[in-house]
Amino acid sequence: MNYVDGFVLAVPADKKDAYIAHARHFGDIFKEYGALGVVECWGDDVPEGKLTSFPMAVKCEPGEVVVFSWITWPSQALRAEAWKKMETDPRMAPTSMAGIFDGKRMIYGGFTPIVEM
Repeated sequence: MNYVDGFVLAVPADKKDAYIAHARHFGDIFKEYGALGVVECWGDDVPEGKLTSFPMAVKCEPGEVVVFSWITWPSQALRAEAWKKMETDPRMAPTSMAGIFDGKRMIYGGFTPIVEM
């Protein structure tokens, strides 16, 4: 099975087009470094929870939408190698996200699939 990076973040609704352009730009870079695919999903049925929820996890503010995305890699080893290289790639500079979303409220992690159907 492959390896997956997962992300959840809050994006101002009026920044949707800018976010899509940002996602396409970074998606091309991820694929250049070996990613098999990049999926970006704009929330349209993401309820606020009482104890936990996606909006609570990213401290979603009024006027923001939850975005859920993932990157599929051929292996954890290739993913680790790619991220190491991307750390020094100037195209990956955090300033390229400025004004689109607050990266401090993004949650992310790497995952080993255990069931794939």
